[in-house]
Amino acid sequence: MTLVRITNNKTLKGHKAIIFSTVEPPQAQIDAIQKQFPDLTIKTFIQPWGAPLDPSFKEEEWQDTTVLLTATLLPKPEQAPHLQYVQLTSAGANHLIKDPLFTDTKIPFSTANGVHGPQIAEWIITTYLSHRLHLKEYSKLQDEGKWKRLHQGAEDTEDTAGKRIGILGYGSIGRQTARLSKALGLDVHAYTLHPRNTPESRRDDSYTPPGLGDPEGEFPSKWFSGGSKEEIHQFLDSGLDILVISVPLTDKTKGLISKPEFEILGKKRTFLINIARGPIVDTDDLIEALNSETIKGAALDVTDPEPLPDQHPLWSAKNVTITPHISAASSFYYTRLLDIFRLNLERLSQGRNDFINKVNRKEGY
Repeated sequence: MTLVRITNNKTLKGHKAIIFSTVEPPQAQIDAIQKQFPDLTIKTFIQPWGAPLDPSFKEEEWQDTTVLLTATLLPKPEQAPHLQYVQLTSAGANHLIKDPLFTDTKIPFSTANGVHGPQIAEWIITTYLSHRLHLKEYSKLQDEGKWKRLHQGAEDTEDTAGKRIGILGYGSIGRQTARLSKALGLDVHAYTLHPRNTPESRRDDSYTPPGLGDPEGEFPSKWFSGGSKEEIHQFLDSGLDILVISVPLTDKTKGLISKPEFEILGKKRTFLINIARGPIVDTDDLIEALNSETIKGAALDVTDPEPLPDQHPLWSAKNVTITPHISAASSFYYTRLLDIFRLNLERLSQGRNDFINKVNRKEGY
């Protein structure tokens, strides 16, 4: 097993960082990092999605690499004997947890948790309000050139204020969703795997853009926790009008929401939103819950299978909005990612290994 020894080195002399990026990263930020750590060697290689890796990259590059920023490409442990820190471009690490560099070494991995919060929270609130205001139906009427009201009076249209949103997984995305929800007058219930019974335990030490999220954990009026079905059901049965799924995909969360859970949600005809991973929700049971109107509707940025095949029955289920895993798209994505990278390089230069967004190997995220 590869051990990692980190010592104090303010200029990062002797360190080399490789950046694998799907797009050209913001040069101003790269320059700022270089200025802060003048002895750090930085090499960037571009690999657009679905395209071959930059041909200028040679396997020999791994030999003296100490820092890596990557989406999926990892070296074999023996190829990079001096590697001390891996920064992922994704919020999750589930796609890499079986890689030997993860399983057979103690090299710290950090995620991009926090870079997605603002834009995904906007997607969550937008898709819910679109459903509540029947915007899809009105868009079709506009295309047909028809002026037609879909409700008979004010009493047929419910306000969002005073309703309750349950956030299953209170990380950076969940916390920013809570901030927007509070602005709309929603009551917030939060669910986390571990108890958060004290103000200290409710604080979030992961990356949060300034002024956003819920760093102190102040927004939820009620906090649920635990990993058992009974504890999950207690949360789902807490009078939720909206359920947001924002937990990582692990062996424990796969199939977490299926028929028994939909039966509980049916008491309030909860509107379900999934921006996490498709397999967390049983697709067949979701289709049944939608078509039977057990739940009010669903907004899905992730599906199982994914991509969702043409003519799959989920496409035609009642009251569903589906987008092709685009809620995280933002012009600020790399800006925030490189901010995490810079902050972690600071910690590396100080001889620390308590990196921001450090992956818990035991739990897989």
